[in-house]
Amino acid sequence: MPDLTQLLLSLPAVLWAITFHEFCHGYVAYRLGDPTPKLRGRLTLNPLAHLDPMGALMLLLFRFGWAKPVPIDTRYFRRPRRDIVLVSLAGAGGNLLTAVVCGLVVRVLPYPFVHNYALGLFIQLMILINIGLAVFNLIPIPPLDGSKLLYVFLPGRWMEGFFWLERYGMFVLMGLLFLGILPAIMSPIVFFLYRLIL
Repeated sequence: MPDLTQLLLSLPAVLWAITFHEFCHGYVAYRLGDPTPKLRGRLTLNPLAHLDPMGALMLLLFRFGWAKPVPIDTRYFRRPRRDIVLVSLAGAGGNLLTAVVCGLVVRVLPYPFVHNYALGLFIQLMILINIGLAVFNLIPIPPLDGSKLLYVFLPGRWMEGFFWLERYGMFVLMGLLFLGILPAIMSPIVFFLYRLIL
């Protein structure tokens, strides 16, 4: 659990992370021919369009969470299997891009981040929260983005088990979270990427 200073500095980082994540999904889907995200008002950087209160709270407190999924209609895609993968990866890609850009800013202009505690903590949180959201969403359990990749690549004989998982995926995720399994899997990956970026 973050302390009060971390909590306050996390708010803008969380809002950016979930907003840009969903915007990237919508933008890539739109560029691939699907007008649905634009028609539903999701091609925006306004956090209110993307906010899921419970997912944002989870991200704020535990460093992994979710936003309202961007609606897409795969019937508009010319190459559905490829395009679903691209749209699914776009959100995590946007978060990793944010983390890398923040890391580059610190490397090029280290002075203000080293000598100002709040600014230094904020940029660390921006990097950690964006990496955390990217890694979390690539877990192959519905309704996360990683499950869409499984949907495309799984052999047909495994699909029945996958559809079962789709119905109960959120409960599986909550169970893994409260048992400490999810943090144990994610933490080494998140901190490896964090050290790599900084």
